[in-house]
Amino acid sequence: MFKKILIANRGEIALRIIRTCKEMGIKTVAVYSTADRDSLHVRFADEAVCIGPPPSRDSYLNIPNIISAAELTNADAIHPGYGFLSENAKFSAICAEYGIKFIGATADQINRMGDKASAKETMKKAGVPIVPGSEGLLTDVKQGISIANKIGYPIILKATAGGGGRGMRIVWKDAEFENAWDSARAESGAAFGNDGLYLEKYVEDPRHIEIQVVGDQYGKVCHLSERDCSIQRRHQKLVEEAPSPFMTEKLRKKMGEAAIKGAKAVKYEGAGTVEFLVDKNRNFYFMEMNTRIQVEHPVTEEVINFDLIKEQIKVAAGIPISGKNYEPTMHAIECRINAEDPANNFRPSPGKITNFHSPGGHGVRVDTHVYSGYIIPPNYDSMIAKVICMAQTRDEALATMERALSEFVIEGVKTTIPFHLKLLQDPNFRAGNFTTKFMETFEY
Repeated sequence: MFKKILIANRGEIALRIIRTCKEMGIKTVAVYSTADRDSLHVRFADEAVCIGPPPSRDSYLNIPNIISAAELTNADAIHPGYGFLSENAKFSAICAEYGIKFIGATADQINRMGDKASAKETMKKAGVPIVPGSEGLLTDVKQGISIANKIGYPIILKATAGGGGRGMRIVWKDAEFENAWDSARAESGAAFGNDGLYLEKYVEDPRHIEIQVVGDQYGKVCHLSERDCSIQRRHQKLVEEAPSPFMTEKLRKKMGEAAIKGAKAVKYEGAGTVEFLVDKNRNFYFMEMNTRIQVEHPVTEEVINFDLIKEQIKVAAGIPISGKNYEPTMHAIECRINAEDPANNFRPSPGKITNFHSPGGHGVRVDTHVYSGYIIPPNYDSMIAKVICMAQTRDEALATMERALSEFVIEGVKTTIPFHLKLLQDPNFRAGNFTTKFMETFEY
């Protein structure tokens, strides 16, 4: 087992990893930018190293500085958390080159799943259902229009290196194609340095349901059930839950088997998520695979009583998994609390937290790195807390969440707590009747 792990991340996920390491008897190293010197992950780690100024490119994305910090502190492994370098194949390869274990997927696995066109082809060969679309990247507008007419409109153009909804355009007819092509390529090129596009049949009003998987170094893979992530705004998840209110035992079995097939196809190592679109008839199609721990991993942890971070560390240390598939025994819901003003188009609201009171009680978990007096820097993602509530049934979990949010006090900055409280009152949401289009008609 590892003696010391460096956490190449910040905020609540860094603190989350530190806690599990402490329980496992593993020493921890926090890295931080000058903007994060007062963050809790810095305070609670055994050692801390400043790796640069606030901009991410100069700190949390600065590979030489992070490797130097690991060597300076004699860390024998690096946990990247999510975001930043967690799906960076180059970083995974450099860690291996320096004899530092990257707690996550290998460079080859990240490359094969990180490129959307390559991932789709890999899944197709593995027998995982995929949305009809182009074979690889499109060469020009003419080819794209020809394929769109064969599979039928609407179609969606997607950036092969995309994420977070960037480089995506829905096209409903031939006349719209060229403009969508030009704007998607421009956006993708600016955001990812890669303007390659492919197209797929656009699945209207789908559910976004993902399957959590874990694979070890010996070819064994299991799934840990599903999470429903359909409540999204601009392709950014707002609420996640497990089990999905749309799920059936038959569908879970089929999706779980498909996710395992896909993970085995790349000999996947570590915790990962296979994401699917599910239509109204419960047909499901592969969307992408995230080769890292997810923001919403606590939802799965609570419904199956399982520490996913601990499992990641054990797998990276060469310990084989049991191979057992898990099904939810509870119901859990997660609300992402962001420092944003929902009444002002979710504008970020950095600044000083003047008063902070976290909810508690039976069935409530709060993952956060903030406290009263903490200054939220403007340099990073606006998420400041995750509230996870669990109970025997969905109705009970909703009631617990409503109670928890009503006693959550964060003053000094705007937050999305009022938005979530209103969402919990929506009859369609409460009935489990929603798709990825829900936020287009929901009025805050």
